[in-house]
Amino acid sequence: MARAQLDSGPQAKSLSEARRLAEACTRCPLYRDATQTVFGEGGREARLMLVGEQPGDKEDVAGKPFVGPAGRLLDKALAQAGVPRAETYVTNAVKHFKFTPRGKRRIHKKPDTGEIEACHWWLDLELELVDPQVIVAMGTTALRSVLGKSAGITSLRGSTVALPGDRKLLATIHPSYLLRMQAHGGSGQEFTRFVGDLAEAWRAAKA
Repeated sequence: MARAQLDSGPQAKSLSEARRLAEACTRCPLYRDATQTVFGEGGREARLMLVGEQPGDKEDVAGKPFVGPAGRLLDKALAQAGVPRAETYVTNAVKHFKFTPRGKRRIHKKPDTGEIEACHWWLDLELELVDPQVIVAMGTTALRSVLGKSAGITSLRGSTVALPGDRKLLATIHPSYLLRMQAHGGSGQEFTRFVGDLAEAWRAAKA
C-alpha cells in the first residue's frame, strides 16, 4: 500500500480531536480484533517524541501507550536518563494491537508493511500537531514508519540523523527487546546503552 495513497483523511486541529477521530479508524483490518485504538499521549509542545511498534495486551485494554511491562522499563530508563516522561510524547507506529490467540492469552504478532503504511497517516498527524525536535524510533517497525523505508537499527544507532522539517531522528531498540534479554539472564549492558540513547536524544531536543 503506497504512502501516496494514504494522504487523505479526517482533519484535526488538536491532539484531543485527532484522538477522537482515531477511535473510529478502519484504515487496516487490525481494528476488527483489537479492543480499541491506542493513540499517542503527551503534550502538544513536547520536544521529544518516542515511537514504538504497536500497543501490547495491557495497552489494548487500558487504551494508553506503554503502560505494560515494556512501558515500566521505559519509565525506568527515562528516569535514569534524566528525561521527564511528562515532557515527551509517546506513541506507536501502529495504533491497534495485532495478536495471535493462544488459549486465553493474546500473543503479540509483528505488524506487516501494509499495516504500518496504513497507520502512518496517524503518525504523520501526530508529528504535525506536536512538531517535536527529535524523534526516537524504538525498534525496526518504528524506524520503518518514520523513514518510510526499511533500515537497520545497528547502522543508525549511536547518533542523531537529520530529517526533513528541521527534525532529528535517533534509532534505538524497543524496551520489549530488553525484557526478552532479561528473561534469558542478561540485559544490563544493553539497558545502560538504551539509557544513553535516551539521554542523547534529550540533549539534542533541548539544544
